[in-house]
Amino acid sequence: MTELTKLTIAEATTKLAQGEFTAVELTQAHLAAMEAKRHLNAFITETPELALEEAKASDARRKAGQAGALDGIPLGIKDLFCTKGVRTTAASHILDGFVPQYESTVSQNLKNAGAVTLGKLNLDEFAMGSANITSYHGNVENPWKSKSDPAKKLVPGGSSGGSAAAVAARMAMGATGTDTGGSIRQPAAFCGITGIKPTYGRCSRWGVVAFASSLDQAGPMARTVEDCAIMLGAMAGHDAKDSTSAPMAVPNFAAALTGDIRGLKVGIPKEYRPEGLSDEVNKVWEQGIEWLKAAGATPVEITLPHTKYALPTYYIVAPAEASSNLARYDGVRFGLRVEGKTLDDMYRKTRAAGFGTEVRRRIMIGTYVLSAGYYDAYYTKAQKVRRLIAEDFTKAFLTVDVILTPTAPSAAFGMGDNTDDPVTMWLNDVFTIPTSLAGLPGLSLPAGLSADGLPLGLQLIGRPFDEETVFKVAGVMESAAGFTAVPEGV
Repeated sequence: MTELTKLTIAEATTKLAQGEFTAVELTQAHLAAMEAKRHLNAFITETPELALEEAKASDARRKAGQAGALDGIPLGIKDLFCTKGVRTTAASHILDGFVPQYESTVSQNLKNAGAVTLGKLNLDEFAMGSANITSYHGNVENPWKSKSDPAKKLVPGGSSGGSAAAVAARMAMGATGTDTGGSIRQPAAFCGITGIKPTYGRCSRWGVVAFASSLDQAGPMARTVEDCAIMLGAMAGHDAKDSTSAPMAVPNFAAALTGDIRGLKVGIPKEYRPEGLSDEVNKVWEQGIEWLKAAGATPVEITLPHTKYALPTYYIVAPAEASSNLARYDGVRFGLRVEGKTLDDMYRKTRAAGFGTEVRRRIMIGTYVLSAGYYDAYYTKAQKVRRLIAEDFTKAFLTVDVILTPTAPSAAFGMGDNTDDPVTMWLNDVFTIPTSLAGLPGLSLPAGLSADGLPLGLQLIGRPFDEETVFKVAGVMESAAGFTAVPEGV
């Protein structure tokens, strides 16, 4: 049974169709893996009964010749997606006891494709963090271990750290993530898996607990490029309930993996070599360039001059939107309530008790930059710079087809490292934030190992709604990298 957890989504789908095993058997194998690796704390809520019920229904559909694209495939759902009848917490104390009476569009799309729901995955509280250490339900542990200090627990990245850890540890065949400034790509890099933030508007945000509405985007996390393409095909699509959802047809992303990238031009931004970039990360990046050249693509140096302003711009725009979005958590309508002497007192006590340190920090920053006298000085100026960052990419894509960069400036670090300095922690997203500000698709795939035996990821950035080219190039890089390493014990 343990061998079933080592299959990719594509492999499992083929074998299910051939009758080599059933969806119930596949699900039971993953439920056993979840139990064996519960110490990683990847799940907040496990739903084994629901999973087996859905697996039985999948087997019945397959027997009747009605199997969907993901029929019988066990997936984890980041606990930011509302799930009907299943507790949804956003990893926050303030949402204790919240059980939605509706299903998010993305998770419903996956159900419609036949996916089996294993449970709700841990994350940084309200998706605010880069290490999955801000969850009210405890830290998530990366299944990878450092050669030099195997006893030390490593962070899985964030905010989708539970999703990345579950996929890397073979507890789930794939998982949903959300990416506001790198929260799919950075944990994918830290955990040695593949993840893509699609173009803003490609996947519906309806039913996803909001952090920063102009940045949040759902996407898939899996062990291969092909698996991500299959999942995104099921997740994406126009949704009339979401005004930011793009009314565009969903391509066959998996069909884009032709293996032929001859003649494509790959942009190499000179601004993505900042001080402090790990030599190992730089070496993997150079290796990635060589792989693409060998496959017939042409590297072209490009400039993205406003990149240096991306991080401060993001940490004005995102907290401002978070301040507005999180105003709804007041102890009145749902979740936690701490009684007070007056209504205002109840608001204060509920929010003080319900929100963690990082969330309170970002709400305070956001409220400040939106306040009278500071709105134009900070928020309006940040939006202007955001437009300049997006224009940099637009100009670059006049001459190149895709852009290659590192995903993160280093490999996974230890729990407790950098926690005393929030700015240092925020720098983990220095390579992913510009893509998010511009609303572009960005994919991270594992490209090598550090000297300490930890995964290092490379990022591919594409034109708006051109995930097909991103997948095509990623497929070639994946083959060249030949990344087969797995965490110890997997």
